[in-house]
Amino acid sequence: MDTYQLTMILVCLIFSAFFSGTEIAFVSASKLQIELQSQQGKLAGRILAFFTQKPSRLINTALVGNTIALVIYGIFMASVLEPWIANKLPENLNSQSTVVILQTLLSTIIVLFTAEFTPKSIFLLNPNNLLSLLAIPMIIIFFIMFPVVWLIEQMSKFIILFVLRQPYSEDRQVFGLTDLSNYIKQNTRDDIKKTKVELDTKIFNNALEFKTVRVRECMIPRTEISAIDIEDSVEDLKTEFIESGHTKILVYRESIDDVIGYCHVLDLFKKPQDIGSMLTPIIIVPETMLANELMIQFIQERKSLALVVDEFGGTSGIVSLEDVIEEIFGEIQDEHDEDEDWVEQRIDEDKYILSARHEIDYLNEKYKWDIPEGDYDTLGGFILSITESIPEVHDIIKHGLFEIKVVSMEDARIDNVLFIYNPDQED
Repeated sequence: MDTYQLTMILVCLIFSAFFSGTEIAFVSASKLQIELQSQQGKLAGRILAFFTQKPSRLINTALVGNTIALVIYGIFMASVLEPWIANKLPENLNSQSTVVILQTLLSTIIVLFTAEFTPKSIFLLNPNNLLSLLAIPMIIIFFIMFPVVWLIEQMSKFIILFVLRQPYSEDRQVFGLTDLSNYIKQNTRDDIKKTKVELDTKIFNNALEFKTVRVRECMIPRTEISAIDIEDSVEDLKTEFIESGHTKILVYRESIDDVIGYCHVLDLFKKPQDIGSMLTPIIIVPETMLANELMIQFIQERKSLALVVDEFGGTSGIVSLEDVIEEIFGEIQDEHDEDEDWVEQRIDEDKYILSARHEIDYLNEKYKWDIPEGDYDTLGGFILSITESIPEVHDIIKHGLFEIKVVSMEDARIDNVLFIYNPDQED
């Protein structure tokens, strides 16, 4: 083996590794990050955006370049291995077919290890950064090989359109929620201002998920509604305003399932004679309605309160514009809100006293418990979905890795529970 042959073999393996790695990096890279780099005016970003607009430009260039490199590699490798293998084989096995088979096996193993598996694994570790470093060499190679790549692309189109009779299209990259979410995670891991970044990230993620949030997920439940009968007096209404601290009180006829509107505390200054004279109509929406659709309706109709009904038309709860906005920005505290003092106390390792009002999402996010999700939002709802009846104090509910003991009840509502997490039971 002379120096020239060895040099050509190494150069071909390097080019093959380069094309293989670039191809896999391009396929797995964040196209959103590439687009952002392009919008920021970075040269590498603009080059990579040129390729993402039509991915076949880079893919075909990489395939053609890799093929040429491997063909040349095969020629030189054959000239090196053939005499070496022939000299090493015993006479009874020293045939042309045996030499070709062994030569092919050795060449293939070297290519797979040095120009396929290894470079692809390396490029997958940080595809976007490596693509940025190799963007300029790749665009130069693209223009050098453009005639060959263009010819192969036209031949492929011809076969697809006229032989296979299939439509040929190359859609432009469209960014989705997954792209945005992944980009946020990748770019906030090592930020110095961790607390602020986590808050901003949570708001951004809430905004991304907002289009899937249903009204039932942000409503105030039926049991917490402040309401009054239409036949009650204005003095009763004043008392209800004072005791509840709310600025709006629902008005019903005979039953809370027959809500006919609401009264605003400011209407008391008009000195009404009865509740009916200060009644304001209320929007009625199903609990399955999307929160973003309700927000649009609030804005269009200039309303801020809606009655939520179930599939049978019964009252499920109420939802305000503030409740909907809180789905994005988190809890908004105003002068009429009472401080939530829900119990959350750790009494031993994996043992907690918790209010049943805590939301499942909050508990799973904070404690990594993986409580199953369903047609409920709170821990109390999770318990009821298991028992399918109203539990009593001291009742113990077991489900998977969880053991829950009811500590206190408030009428028919679960108040506080002893929550025990048993990770040792996990298979």
